[in-house]
Amino acid sequence: MTGSYGRGLHLAAAVDQVGVVDAEPYVELARLAESGGLDFVTLDGRFGWVETDPVAVLSQVAPATRRIGLVPLVTAPGTALAHLDQVSRGRAGWWSDVPVPSPGHPVQVADGTEGAALRSAARYADVVLVRAASSAQAAAVRDELRERAREFGREPDALRVLVSLVVDLGDGERAAEPGHGGGGPRQTVQGPLYRGGPVDLAELIAGWHGEGATDGFHLIPAEPRRDLERLVNGTVALLQHRGLFRTFYPGSTLREHLGLARPAGQFAAP
Repeated sequence: MTGSYGRGLHLAAAVDQVGVVDAEPYVELARLAESGGLDFVTLDGRFGWVETDPVAVLSQVAPATRRIGLVPLVTAPGTALAHLDQVSRGRAGWWSDVPVPSPGHPVQVADGTEGAALRSAARYADVVLVRAASSAQAAAVRDELRERAREFGREPDALRVLVSLVVDLGDGERAAEPGHGGGGPRQTVQGPLYRGGPVDLAELIAGWHGEGATDGFHLIPAEPRRDLERLVNGTVALLQHRGLFRTFYPGSTLREHLGLARPAGQFAAP
């Protein structure tokens, strides 16, 4: 297992909201995530029963936030992504393989759970999101991604591998249900699900990261407002109190938050 020792913990959160098309509710959630020092938030335009344009929405979120990264999980024109990076002053990321000439050097995010997606992510991505229901599974995927990156001539430490986890914190401080915490989340059709309290979630995050299984987590609130608030004010606050997560942003761009060097040239597209 390749460890994460000496490397900071990275946290991100989804701000998707079913049926919401106005920008203001997304602004509120992004500000909440920013208050906890999270690296970035994601928005998937295919979430729920009303489609949104995540690049357009996050371009409106950008002026209302100061530090948090903004990542639309959708393929979009390079010009739109360049605009998002410009209005956010270097805080953009994307799910697209389109190289964007932008002074912020946007961070490329990819799904790398298995198969062809894993291979492509190892070759091109800065941040890889994987779905894993145990620390052993997360470690195996992370190790494979790093090894494949090395085969492509990349420095494995240039990758940030984050576990995507749906979190249901509706039970407040109640302990995690059997199969949801401790040994690992429960596998569901939506992906790995943690259901329990913010304290046990902090223990899971600290444990998996400390074991070197992952560089961090991409957390998807089951109920956006309720769970993101409990995540920030409970889980993140506890991790900060224990010195496991930062209390302030080290820079102004997403690349700086993630501790990633600037690329020497343009991003190469597959």
